[in-house]
Amino acid sequence: MLNTIFRGIFDTDMTRVITLPDFLICVGSALIIGMILAGCYMWGTRYTRSFAATLALLPAIVCVVIMMVNGNVGTGVAVAGAFSLVRFRSAAGSAKEIGAIFLAMGTGLVVGMGYIGYAFVVAVILGGMTLLYNRLDFGAGKGMTLYKTLHITIPEDLDYTGVFKEVLKKYTQKYELVQVKTTNMGSLFRLTYDVKLKRAGEEKLLIDELRCWNGNLEITVSRQANVIGEL
Repeated sequence: MLNTIFRGIFDTDMTRVITLPDFLICVGSALIIGMILAGCYMWGTRYTRSFAATLALLPAIVCVVIMMVNGNVGTGVAVAGAFSLVRFRSAAGSAKEIGAIFLAMGTGLVVGMGYIGYAFVVAVILGGMTLLYNRLDFGAGKGMTLYKTLHITIPEDLDYTGVFKEVLKKYTQKYELVQVKTTNMGSLFRLTYDVKLKRAGEEKLLIDELRCWNGNLEITVSRQANVIGEL
């Protein structure tokens, strides 16, 4: 029984012609798998409507491409070139989005080769792991909230070299001046620091002390965009 379920529907074909019923079965299965993967990705994740729809359709698209290539090397090279053009015309996504796209393409590839049973197993297992990781908030370290980006606006006549040193040492474990730029027609400086706070929730105390040194000009504390360098 299991051998029948996980047997490729094209394994016994001696010809490269794919029948219409087999084609419809593969495409329909790929659409169902795409909905499963899209649902798993959307659960507890911020997403756009276009990305969710694309993720649901991607297995079926790859499935059709694989079935149409069907061993033709020249067609396969042309398809690879087309995918590379799509890559250069698209914006880079997060590592999580790229992983979801690869999973959808992989299951579409498996269905296109005729192994529908294996494709469903892969979708259920890896989709379930996606749900589990989202539920457990896997990879989100507790210390990540301590990393902040600090913007301080100062008058042009204030020597910023070491002026905030004592305050930053008091509230941060480490800090680094990463950018200095002029603003307001050169009458002000805007300093950007990457800092790691000693304790969470002390942003207001830090800002209050910094205001005493920068003439009560604008100060901004925000989440550090890339702590390590996100893919």
